[in-house]
Amino acid sequence: MPSISTKGQAMPESPIRKLVPYAEDAKKRGTSVYHLNIGQPDIKTPKCALDAVKRNDLDIIKYSRSEGSVVYRSKLSSYYAQNDIFVKAENIVVTTGGSEALLFAFGSVMDVGDEVIIPEPFYANYNGFSTASGVNVVPVISKIEDNFALPPIEDFEKLITNKTKAILICNPGNPTGYLYSKEEIKKLAAIVIKHDLFLIADEVYREFVYDETEHYSILQENDLDRHAIIIDSVSKRYSMCGARIGCVVSKNEEVIETVLKFAQARLSPPTYAQIASEAALDTPQSYFDEVINEYASRRDLLISELQKIDGVKVAKPRGAFYCIAELPLKNADAFAQWLLEVFDYQNKTIMVAPAAGFYSSPDLGLNQIRIAYVLKKSDLINSVKILKEALKVYTEQ
Repeated sequence: MPSISTKGQAMPESPIRKLVPYAEDAKKRGTSVYHLNIGQPDIKTPKCALDAVKRNDLDIIKYSRSEGSVVYRSKLSSYYAQNDIFVKAENIVVTTGGSEALLFAFGSVMDVGDEVIIPEPFYANYNGFSTASGVNVVPVISKIEDNFALPPIEDFEKLITNKTKAILICNPGNPTGYLYSKEEIKKLAAIVIKHDLFLIADEVYREFVYDETEHYSILQENDLDRHAIIIDSVSKRYSMCGARIGCVVSKNEEVIETVLKFAQARLSPPTYAQIASEAALDTPQSYFDEVINEYASRRDLLISELQKIDGVKVAKPRGAFYCIAELPLKNADAFAQWLLEVFDYQNKTIMVAPAAGFYSSPDLGLNQIRIAYVLKKSDLINSVKILKEALKVYTEQ
């Protein structure tokens, strides 16, 4: 019988999606499931984006340019300028989602066996992207006790070898919601310049920062033009996860030329999704003001309710719409499955993402879960109540 590749066998399951069959079975039994496991916002997609698709008069759905349409990239350039990120359309390659953008970036700057340093916990699919690219993840540990702040610079420098090609951050962070300060970005900039590395920043949650803080992009650092690569996406910004439009942004011409070769191999990003994404750039600031206020309110409610549960430790996020909660048990993976297979409270249960999948270190995050506060506040209150009751039952077994 033909065998599966070693790479295929090494590909990790998604902690976000691997429990879906259990959730589907729970629903078949008549149990309602609150989905806290995935960052699928319940916020409405901007009407201007939906209308652009409905009203277009295309009679042939043609390939676009491999790097994305000129009009869309030009509008993206203007969007970035509004955020004090000054790039040209030529500095942008449109991709099929942020996932493809990261795969293209990995393929452009790293060879098989090279290393990328990532503060953990980190977005679980980084493990999958690195495996697919033959790249080794070298984690630098951030801790819930420190609210997942950037580890000391010395911790990074200890890990740099002749195989190290890049440092990757998510800012604001998924799964922690941590927002890197301007000072922390400058420290990272100094490291990559000193050691001649790339700094890759996943900035898809740029708009979603709270407590009157501001996002500081790596491309706001003037000395990083040769080192900085931004990964971006419309998925969360405009609640357009299914559009699958992202981009790679860099002022390093060689990086963009190389990314474009990967883009040419898959021909073009999706036409209709580019039409919607281009129109979404006309979304008024009032939309974001309302969304940010809603997420901040949900965050405050969720953290407050979680802190009322004995034995639960939670870090307060300053951006994105996730938090990590540490539970008074040993195996959050088994608990998450039990929630769907066995438990219900008043015919309802919750689906969470076990946090171990957001680490590459094998013994970390085993008693943690990631919660996405993408549900309305009444559902979040019910979800925390279910979690509290579930912990009582589970820990008494």
